[in-house]
Amino acid sequence: MADKPRMPIESGVPDNFQYMHPTLRKNFGQWAYHDRPRPGVLRHVSKYGDQIWTVKTGSTRQLDILTMRTMCDIADEFCDGHLRWTMRGNVEYMVTDESKVEPLIKRLNGAGFPVGGTGPSVTMPSHTQGWLHCDIPGTDASGAVKALMDELFDEFVNEEMPNRVHITTSCCQINCGGQGDIAINIQHTKPPQINHDLVGNACERPSVVARCPVAAIRPAIVNGKPSLEVDEKKCICCGACFPPCPPMQINDPEHSKLAIWVGGKHSNARSKPMFHKLVAAGLPNNAPRWPEVGAVVKKILAAYKADANDWERMGEWVERIGWPRFFELTELPFTKYHIDNWRGGRANLNASAHIRF
Repeated sequence: MADKPRMPIESGVPDNFQYMHPTLRKNFGQWAYHDRPRPGVLRHVSKYGDQIWTVKTGSTRQLDILTMRTMCDIADEFCDGHLRWTMRGNVEYMVTDESKVEPLIKRLNGAGFPVGGTGPSVTMPSHTQGWLHCDIPGTDASGAVKALMDELFDEFVNEEMPNRVHITTSCCQINCGGQGDIAINIQHTKPPQINHDLVGNACERPSVVARCPVAAIRPAIVNGKPSLEVDEKKCICCGACFPPCPPMQINDPEHSKLAIWVGGKHSNARSKPMFHKLVAAGLPNNAPRWPEVGAVVKKILAAYKADANDWERMGEWVERIGWPRFFELTELPFTKYHIDNWRGGRANLNASAHIRF
């Protein structure tokens, strides 16, 4: 590892080229091909014959110092100190000697780090910070990921899915998350409850009014004090008002639920990118294991694994078989909440300062 700590650079992230494995720097942009000798291992071969093996292991996004040091000690032992973290919290160890691959895997497994997440597997979910770090969480995204991946461990270490499955989780409705094959998001079902005694001193009211995407918030005087009020007929329970104004509390142990969305896709490979769509709503926000969420996700994955063609992403599979067949195969109930028939959307959005239709 480095002899002295790297000082922070306030103008952005440092150039990662200086921290790359020497073989990666030498052959940058000159790779001939790559393959997967086994689940969790990638082999890259350059045009000049150089080879490097990357061993991918699962990890938590939030690490304690002891675990971090254990990972770095393993990198010192096998990889000359070279490792990297991916966006999804995986840790990748790089070696140029094939004879080190199996001992490295054995060492990682012995330390409690599963090797996998490559090829047609359930890779590590991308998730937001949750209760530990986020300032507006409605649930603990990182805790839900931990509980879910305990259930999906075998699908991470094996390559038995039709294609890679990307899962995302989000602890609020407005800031983080993304389009995934399966997305698990918080779902507020009631407008915020306002503590009028605190709004005047804690909130910049014009900013809060402007923050609402559907113009449902307006200034008000309540009990002789400056405050805010919500038009509940317009409110879509998104929670956008809560970050700039904590007295507008929207998180609720009973009315904040979890919802599961399916079929999102960023890539344009084989088919165009697509948005995910709601398939399960009103699931209990039941920490610390969220068993109801895990049960629904496993139903979806089992149907996808059994029925999808090779290389079909989740959304492509649904587009091929149709949504009625999807609900039949997954045995999920289809309710009125799955039908987007709200006619007030255009007028409501046109009342906002942000959007015009």
